[in-house]
Amino acid sequence: MRTYWSFGKNSRERNHSFQHHPKAFHVFGPRHISSPGWRELISSSWKDESYQRVVMACFVQAVYLLELDRQENRNGTEAALAPQWWTPFKYKLVEALVDERDGSIFAAVLEWDQTAALADFIPIRPIGAPKVVLAIRGTLLKNPTIRRDIEDDLRYLAWESLKGSFRFDRILSALKSIFFNLQGSKNVSITGHSLGAGFALEVYKALAAEGTYVEAHLFNPPSVSLAMSLRILSGKAGFVWKRFKSMLPSNSEYQSRSVAEGAAEATESRITSELKQMLPMAHLYVNTSDYICCYYNYPDGVQNSGIKEREAKPGGNGLSGVKLFVVSKGKQRFLEAHRLKQWWSDDLELQMALNNSMLISRQLNSLYIIQVPKQTQGYSL
Repeated sequence: MRTYWSFGKNSRERNHSFQHHPKAFHVFGPRHISSPGWRELISSSWKDESYQRVVMACFVQAVYLLELDRQENRNGTEAALAPQWWTPFKYKLVEALVDERDGSIFAAVLEWDQTAALADFIPIRPIGAPKVVLAIRGTLLKNPTIRRDIEDDLRYLAWESLKGSFRFDRILSALKSIFFNLQGSKNVSITGHSLGAGFALEVYKALAAEGTYVEAHLFNPPSVSLAMSLRILSGKAGFVWKRFKSMLPSNSEYQSRSVAEGAAEATESRITSELKQMLPMAHLYVNTSDYICCYYNYPDGVQNSGIKEREAKPGGNGLSGVKLFVVSKGKQRFLEAHRLKQWWSDDLELQMALNNSMLISRQLNSLYIIQVPKQTQGYSL
């Protein structure tokens, strides 16, 4: 006969096993990162880009675990692993985005938990800490989710776009609902890993095209597609052609036109640079040994053409309004180079890429171009 004591003992044993689970926060998570305290009022940790990277990566890990908790029936706050990955940073789960076709959780909306913050004597949200974060997981090779995840992977591989996916529409709708509730996009961030980073970037571009900018942290975003491979080949051919044209004699009319175009481009570059400093910026994190995101580190053909070189200033990737962080540890296995854990590791050595990325320039530069309103023809009375 099983007594109340035996039930309680089994419950304690289960909780103990969850605390020592390989994916538990204190086992698998960052080692040297402190929970926010009253000192945040004096010096906010969120001003540190490394701290932002670590926390955002932890939020994405939480989404992976939300789905795994669901699959493995880890219900309740004591048994579930996912809450361990947002609670230490004083955030709470507001909504889990579910794919209605298979019931899987693919994203989550996290919000600053003021009640938990007050318990640690933090009366206000620290400077730089987002009010709301939408985190998106990548591909999970598990039976309940593999079909829909691979379907979107193949969609990107074929079309270099995730528009048309159920999840894209759901994420975009969730963000617009957040903007409505907050009366704006200020203090809203979006983050994702792998396929999730692809969705985050796609939504980021869709919002920016409408004039709405949010901060984004994208880990190992996909760059490999059939279209991109063809562009790489055509870009190399174009580079050879430009080098050939640069050796041909040019007339004075062409030279004067080039000078005028150069002056106009310099003016546009200055205005665009000033605009970017006032807008939330996308942060891309790539590993050179990860063939899924390797094209983001592929230099722009314009940069290396020998005809005209744009100066890349610290703090961004050329004129694209994007910070590209690259980790290079020599030759690594793909799974190691693509894993999310590397982005909160203590031994991580990041370098900011200062050269223009061909893929970033093509995808994001146009979002930061100031459009001059056309003058409408009036009628005199």
